[in-house]
Amino acid sequence: MSTTGLSASGVNASRLSTGGSNVCGILGGTFDPVHLGHVALAEAALAGLPLAEVLWLPSGSPGHRAPPVASARDRLAMLRLATEGHPRYRIDASELERSEPTYTVHTLTRMRAQLGRAQPLVLLLGSDSFLSLPTWLRWHELFELAHIAVASRPGQIPSDGGPVPELSAEIARRSARPEQLAASAAGRVARFPMPPTDISASAVRAGLAAGQDMRDLLPAAVLAYIQAQQLYTKEKRKN
Repeated sequence: MSTTGLSASGVNASRLSTGGSNVCGILGGTFDPVHLGHVALAEAALAGLPLAEVLWLPSGSPGHRAPPVASARDRLAMLRLATEGHPRYRIDASELERSEPTYTVHTLTRMRAQLGRAQPLVLLLGSDSFLSLPTWLRWHELFELAHIAVASRPGQIPSDGGPVPELSAEIARRSARPEQLAASAAGRVARFPMPPTDISASAVRAGLAAGQDMRDLLPAAVLAYIQAQQLYTKEKRKN
């Protein structure tokens, strides 16, 4: 696993793995904290998609949700611990420096400018996040900037009943098999299997604040860091 610091400028095409694929999977989020559900999604993506690597992209101040509870520095430290030693994980911490709200369309536009038009990029999403796509800023533009791969859990029932007609039309037009993602830079939608998980960062924070045992939900090194730094003992945001 390689990582950038808080002063990082972003991704670089020369850093991508040079094996049989140059496809970069992008896993964004506040990671507040990073938990085993995030790790399971990344591992499932590597197993089910033609990815060279997974780029973990911690957000600074996401435009579509409440600000993170833990500081940027603590969230980055936990993410480093969770991904340490994995040769196909990399962290881009450049979003953490931004004070203004960040949106996925802006992030992918930046990455596309840095990596060029030919680099295959795959935005990794859980099913519920994908179904909420029509509420995202300039969501139609995301398909021009990256592929989208959706984690599919056996027996999962979408929380809102399924995609709205506008998103259903995009799925029908762009649906692809996972192996097809390497053939173009953007524009396709694929699914990949993921074992059932039911972990959310908000539930983890609530459990930590209540003094519950979180060993089954967090990487051991991340839990040790949280305990040492006394994070999430109360839902109190840090600057």
